[in-house]
Amino acid sequence: IYTELGRWLLGPAGALVTRVLHQKETYRHYLGVDACAANLMRPAIYDAYHHITVMGKEDALATHTYNVVGGLCENNDQFAKNRQLPEVAVGDLLFIHDTGAHGFSMGYNYNGRLRSAELLLLEDGSVQLIRRAETEADYFATLAFDGSDFSDLAQQTTTNTTR
Repeated sequence: IYTELGRWLLGPAGALVTRVLHQKETYRHYLGVDACAANLMRPAIYDAYHHITVMGKEDALATHTYNVVGGLCENNDQFAKNRQLPEVAVGDLLFIHDTGAHGFSMGYNYNGRLRSAELLLLEDGSVQLIRRAETEADYFATLAFDGSDFSDLAQQTTTNTTR
C-alpha cells in the first residue's frame, strides 16, 4: 500500500516559527516577519489558512487586525490577511501552525532566500536539529559557471563605457 502522508498526518506535526521584524501602518496594519513564501508557499499559492499564535500571548484577546507578510518583493508573500491577533510587537515570535506537510518540500530559493533549519520537538521537551539551515555554499554548490565565458564581453562593456 502506498500513501501520501501530506496534510492529514504530517501537517499538524509541524510549525513555522518566525520573528516580527517590522510593523507598518497604512490603510492596513502590516507585520513584516523573517520568514517568507519560500519557507511556506501554501498561503501564497492558494490562500491556504494557517492558524497563527503569538508566542507568550496565547491567552491574550485578539484585538488587532494584521496582515502578516514576508520579505519577498511579491504581493502574494503573505501568511495572513486581515487576521485577528493579540497586540504584536517587533521581536515577538509567531507560531504558524500545521506546516509539517508542505513547508520544506515546497520551499524554494527565490530572491536568494535560503531554506531554514528544521527542528524536532521530542517527548521530553528537548529539541533536536533534524535539518540544518542552508548556507550560501549550499546555494552555489551546483553552479557550474565561473564567469570566464563572459570575460571578453566584460572587457568590451568596460571599454565602451569609458569612451
